[in-house]
Amino acid sequence: MAQAFLDNYRFLARYNRWFNERLYAACAGLSDEERRRERGAFFGSIHGTLNHLVWADAMWLGRFAQQGEGFAALTPELLALPAGASYGTPVCEDFAVLRGRREAMDAAIEAWLAQMAPEFPLCTMRYSNTKGVRREHPAWQALTHFFNHQTHHRGQTTTLLMQAGVDVGVTDLIALVG
Repeated sequence: MAQAFLDNYRFLARYNRWFNERLYAACAGLSDEERRRERGAFFGSIHGTLNHLVWADAMWLGRFAQQGEGFAALTPELLALPAGASYGTPVCEDFAVLRGRREAMDAAIEAWLAQMAPEFPLCTMRYSNTKGVRREHPAWQALTHFFNHQTHHRGQTTTLLMQAGVDVGVTDLIALVG
């Protein structure tokens, strides 16, 4: 069972990278002004939503890295966030820098999961949330949240892109199966 969990998360990491590549390629066709246009989303704009995903991924990857040894792909440079950053803090103002950070993060997520022991999803994860509240639950629940959160906000981003006249195309997970 532990191996099935790990295989699933490796598949989700591949999907994550594939979707992000499509998403950023679509966003690159917009002007900076269009990417930053207030569109009434949780994080205002396309750029704001993409920044939130990088922030959240860095925060969650940092929590995972704190659980033990053996996660060499999760480097301090990759996980670095601006001092005092919260869920709405811009991590990267420049789109090209943000895209590069996303690409590096996606590669690290795949490398991290390639290194992960099959038992890790079954271990008990302990950390403090953004409000300082101590949390404790199986790591598989946090891993599932990690990937679900990305999918949630990428879905919002595709809606924002459609409002801007850009169709990202098929983004369903099953499209990777063939």
